[in-house]
Amino acid sequence: MVKLSAQGVWLLNGTTIIEDNSHSQEKIKQSLGYVPTKEDGVQKTIAYSILKAHNTSGNMENLKIRFDAMASHDITYVGIIQTARASGMERFPLPYVLTNCHNSLCAVGGTINEDDHLFGLSAAKKYGGIYVPPHLAVIHQYMREQMSGCGKMILGSDSHTRYGALGTLAVGEGGGELAKQLLGNTYDVARPQVVAVYLTGTPAKGVGPQDIALAIIREVFQNGYVKNKIMEFVGDGIANLNCEFRNGIDVMTTETACLSSIWTTDSKTEEYFAAHGRSEAYRELRPGDAVYYDGMVYVDMSTIEPMIALPFHPSNAFSIRELYENLNDILSEVEKNAAKQLNTPGVSLSLRDKVVNGKLQVEQGVIAGCAGGTYDNLVDAADILRGKSIGCDAFSLSIYPSSQPVYMELVKNGAVADFMASGATVRTAFCGPCFGAGDVPANNCLSIRHSTRNFPNREGSKPGNGQIASVALMDARSIAATAINHGLLTPATDLDLSFTKPKYFFEKTIYENRVYNGFGKADSGEVLRLGPNIADWPKMSALTDDLLLTVASEIHDPVTTTDELIPSGETSSYRSNPLKLAEFTLSRKDPKYTERAKKSQQAEISRLEGKSPENIPELKGLFDQIRLIAGYENINPLKTGIGSLVYAVKPGDGSAREQAASCQKVLGGWANIAQEYATKRYRSNLINWGMLPLIYEESELPFQLGDSIFLPGIRKAVLEKAEKIQAYALRQDGTAVPFQMKLSNLTDDERKIILAGCLINFNREMQNR
Repeated sequence: MVKLSAQGVWLLNGTTIIEDNSHSQEKIKQSLGYVPTKEDGVQKTIAYSILKAHNTSGNMENLKIRFDAMASHDITYVGIIQTARASGMERFPLPYVLTNCHNSLCAVGGTINEDDHLFGLSAAKKYGGIYVPPHLAVIHQYMREQMSGCGKMILGSDSHTRYGALGTLAVGEGGGELAKQLLGNTYDVARPQVVAVYLTGTPAKGVGPQDIALAIIREVFQNGYVKNKIMEFVGDGIANLNCEFRNGIDVMTTETACLSSIWTTDSKTEEYFAAHGRSEAYRELRPGDAVYYDGMVYVDMSTIEPMIALPFHPSNAFSIRELYENLNDILSEVEKNAAKQLNTPGVSLSLRDKVVNGKLQVEQGVIAGCAGGTYDNLVDAADILRGKSIGCDAFSLSIYPSSQPVYMELVKNGAVADFMASGATVRTAFCGPCFGAGDVPANNCLSIRHSTRNFPNREGSKPGNGQIASVALMDARSIAATAINHGLLTPATDLDLSFTKPKYFFEKTIYENRVYNGFGKADSGEVLRLGPNIADWPKMSALTDDLLLTVASEIHDPVTTTDELIPSGETSSYRSNPLKLAEFTLSRKDPKYTERAKKSQQAEISRLEGKSPENIPELKGLFDQIRLIAGYENINPLKTGIGSLVYAVKPGDGSAREQAASCQKVLGGWANIAQEYATKRYRSNLINWGMLPLIYEESELPFQLGDSIFLPGIRKAVLEKAEKIQAYALRQDGTAVPFQMKLSNLTDDERKIILAGCLINFNREMQNR
């Protein structure tokens, strides 16, 4: 059972829940003997105390945060370091961990992935960083084991940067925000609201962290209950969970669209740090005696059943029991929604043909990454698989331990032997199955995975090439139960089992022998290793007086993910080359986008060379239309930026990768128009690349694909903090339709970044003053 409060709540002494209404003050007084103010209650959250300790603004309503440490993997660190380097960075001012868990297979693109790794190592030496070689650990497991700490704040360029279960307030953001920290700047954000997640009860045997997480995500994602807020985990049920179980729930909070998470800490947290040789990282974190939360998610874990999140979102979740009670109806609905979302002629997702004698037959199982590959998940899965067989038909099972220390302990205690004897294969620490670069299913196959996401194409399929597969998310225990039934979907609670729970022993020498720890030891004489695919960011123009932008893509899906804006999978090999990567922008969602964007960009290139855009026949007609608008009879085409924009209803769900925005910018993009932005991090990415995050809340648009949008006086509007932006839709039928959009909640620095054209330009301007 998961319940959401309809209003704010008071939590007294960690146990008494009082909903904020006309009777709450009387109840609080009866319990405490006094009535605290709501302001006092807000300040008693764990989150508030950590934010306050890291805020440099002196104003707790508008935060300027400096983090204790940062982390990036090999899809993002090259671009971040190149951005900071171009802006004048000379050393890393805080511990910065560079892991190599995304492009570590080096299977696509020749040498370019390993070239990135050598770049990372040389950067760690030159600027004083921490370098974790390929196959040693996935990013978030390393940060849990080696960098987390109670009361700390960590920033990562991966959306699943979540270490709240270890008392660490962690935030996943786009690369621009990490570059700011490297340059001594701050993470600027309005103080987020805090929502309590009250855990009570004990999970049933066979129910794992993914089951609890999916049950929560199902209730809070679609309604935006925790969007851009902090989830603070409290309640008597926390004591019933070990730290790995907590980590497994915590990492999935990203899929709720929250900003971050934090948990109360206790003796089990202390034991976790002691086991990893870092006892000093522990301190008790608890909310105050009278705490006010902006909402509450109440979770009775004893009622949660094994869950499955069907394609194409973690919130599309059902208990396996619910699925089987309405199997054909639910699968039919998923197929219909998939047809709308994929929108690819001749390609359709087929699930109902997998129903065999009333059971769902799946072809693949994967337990991997920061969510699935933890020690606790894998030893439980080994208990289920021990002495059994996964069969010799189409079903396969792959196991990816989250770090080499976890792998070693699984070898020592025999779990790896159990996996292998069952027919499962065991791999190294690698995030590929989470984003479509490993264990890609065959066409029309269904994969069940204990990983983080099941968005379209994250399993590696290519609908544009007629190849379609899909992923359903499940917990490791039910995946193992399904495996011993040779792919027939089975909840772990159906099994008569007991879990052995062998103790974990961390082998610290694995990291001591291989991880390069250069923090505080920057060597300016070190030469960066720049492979042939590593390229600098192209020059980007400052915002012009006016803008004339072609609508290069129009997307009406309820949500557009960053994977659709810039696909993951094999494209990740090119993420160190902005121009090459940009060729993949929207390639699986709108394959003609790049052609349209480039056409507009050519006009801008001509303008920058001093050639009037009016010399281009298509643009002459547009400027003629503009001159018919009152006040713009004398518009100067040479001071009018030419480019493109993307319209999407709600873009930016999912990954923190900045390339979802930077690739549009590289192709001449100046703006997005949306009804709302799915995450703060995507909106921040747009801003850091000098793009306008415009809001148009109406569902009926005054423009369509191929029309142009004229934004008169846009530079002045940004400079003067105008919230309403005047625009004109220059339609292809020759009419000009006026309309307004919003541009609000920008900090002063964000406005300056947009005016400068991007974060790199802004920092260069700051240096030259």
